[in-house]
Amino acid sequence: MSDVPGFAPFEDVGIAERDKPPFVRLPLPGTLFGLRAMRFAALAPGHQLEPYLNFLAALSRAQDEIARASPPPALPALNDLRMRAANAMPVLPREELAEDPAASAALDRLAVLLDGAAMPDLARNALERTKATDRDARRAMFDAVLADAIPVEAVAEHIFVAAALQVVAARRAAELDPLLPQPVAGGVCPCCGGPPVASAIVADLEVEGVRYVQCSLCATQWNHVRVKCVSCGSTKGIAYQAIEGIADTIKAETCDECRTYVKILNRRKDTELEPVADDVASLGLDLLVIEAGWKRAGVNPFLLGY
Repeated sequence: MSDVPGFAPFEDVGIAERDKPPFVRLPLPGTLFGLRAMRFAALAPGHQLEPYLNFLAALSRAQDEIARASPPPALPALNDLRMRAANAMPVLPREELAEDPAASAALDRLAVLLDGAAMPDLARNALERTKATDRDARRAMFDAVLADAIPVEAVAEHIFVAAALQVVAARRAAELDPLLPQPVAGGVCPCCGGPPVASAIVADLEVEGVRYVQCSLCATQWNHVRVKCVSCGSTKGIAYQAIEGIADTIKAETCDECRTYVKILNRRKDTELEPVADDVASLGLDLLVIEAGWKRAGVNPFLLGY
């Protein structure tokens, strides 16, 4: 039983895994953002964050349009990709995106598509500031997002920058051979090197019950055994926290070794769960876990203001 007020009892979810599931599941940018938009819209009605979730639904719809209309991305030479994979490095380092013309083009297009969308005044003002940035300022914003070093006073502007980068990163990762990426450091995306947003127990028939961690930037998913900390790899002191009285489809996997947590979504119980959207909608769980002394290990650019 949990001794943390407000939490449901821990659950031992077991450690059995399918034999040799695919290490990587690459993103499908043609449907990724459209499905995310639908999930944000479905979660919004009656939610405490309803206006914000509706805004994120509109933002995701704009990402979807860009992802489906953009030209094929340019990738490094195959020999470079192989060299990085062989040396346990991300094959498409996210730092490269700061100088990729596709990122700036995606941000420009995003601003156009959102021009008539309903959004809070704070977001509207931030969008106008983003549109007015010069080349150097925009490069600095890209660098800040890619380094997970967004200034507190400019979080709103960087939400749009992060959204543009997500599209470009997902489209690049989607072009890879899925057998190419190899494991790198703990909690690091093997494709772009980004941090996780959340993990999920998947319901797909061929890998049903297997756990995948999803990258916060390119949306690549990589296999990670259950009951093992995403951050430090420890199998000791792992517990699962959920809010009492709420469906246990989303829990926080806490680690007593490094005092961090990553959410774990159970898509076997609810196939509609979407890592980015449901991470935002379950903000209440973050607040309780953080108050109890754990630090969030995952990153969600849409939660940086909370």
